[in-house]
Amino acid sequence: MENLLRPLIVVGGAVALTLVIGWITDRLLCKADERHRETPLWGLLRRGRIPYQLVLCSALLRASYDEANLLERFSAAIGRTLTLVLIGAAAWLVIRIAAAIVETTYTRYARAHRDPARLRRVRTQVSLIMRVVSAVVGVVAVAAMLLTFPAFRAAGASLLASAGILGIVAGVAAQSTLSNMFAGLQIAFGDMVRIGDTVVVDGEWGTVEEITLTFLTVRTWDERRITMPVSYFTSKPFENWSRGTPQMTGIVYWHVDHSAPLEAMREKLRDFLRECPAWDGRAYGLDVTDTTPNTMQVRALATAKDADDIWTVRVTIRERMISWLADEHPYALPRVNTAEAPLPPNRTNGRPSPDGASPRRAHEPPRADR
Repeated sequence: MENLLRPLIVVGGAVALTLVIGWITDRLLCKADERHRETPLWGLLRRGRIPYQLVLCSALLRASYDEANLLERFSAAIGRTLTLVLIGAAAWLVIRIAAAIVETTYTRYARAHRDPARLRRVRTQVSLIMRVVSAVVGVVAVAAMLLTFPAFRAAGASLLASAGILGIVAGVAAQSTLSNMFAGLQIAFGDMVRIGDTVVVDGEWGTVEEITLTFLTVRTWDERRITMPVSYFTSKPFENWSRGTPQMTGIVYWHVDHSAPLEAMREKLRDFLRECPAWDGRAYGLDVTDTTPNTMQVRALATAKDADDIWTVRVTIRERMISWLADEHPYALPRVNTAEAPLPPNRTNGRPSPDGASPRRAHEPPRADR
């Protein structure tokens, strides 16, 4: 009976005590969250209840397993397994607590500052800091797990003795990875590009969706994802439409006939922009920028508060201007002339003049009347 009750009491008591302590801790966090609505820290800490219970359970079992007299032949393996679970759960719990603290800090900062550009910069830095913390905790946890095995402890001295050579070899082999990691830190704290920025890379227009220590994801306007190494943004030029002020000036070109009514087009452009909610009202204009033998190039300028609105403004005025010209001034649209052009005055190109007199050549002097 003792051989049966002892394992049940030890194992069952550890599990029951874990559940009770976990429930009490969760209730305390709930009450703290209700009392302090101004901070989300206590609610975020509740996300760590699973690793918290794993830490409690594995620690209690590891401390009391020898008293259970259960599977004594495998006591060493079971004890090492519980130690590994304890280390892994502790690392998991540390990451959850760090994430809760960082997220709370960012939330307080976002409430105190309303500048979107500054918030995107801080958000980028916070996300990369969390990735660094997670990587460091993970490496320390794996190292601690390996040290629980006697073979790895014995090999530790030889590994440390050859650490210089291994560092050189690892640096050469992981040169690209290390450069990307340093580039990620440079992007995070150098404020070159942030999450939510509108960028143009390799001719693709999109929004920065994710930044890690090694790669960056750009979501294009047609919902494609372009994944690029972060070292690209530190070694090659790119367009960042969100850096500084997001206000933009858009350009629309038309090719129209030389007889197009420019003043009427300027007035209609002003009317179209006044009816377009995306126009911010800062500036507009319409000018002739180039000519060809058949057409002239007309350029319209308009402003908007950001890249999304400037796209709306451009497509709106382009469509409405073409429709207005087609309805009201069809002669102003480009066309191919097939009829003879009107001649200048007093030039008949070798044909009889309207009064019936025979034409004279350009080099022939006028004759006196006889």
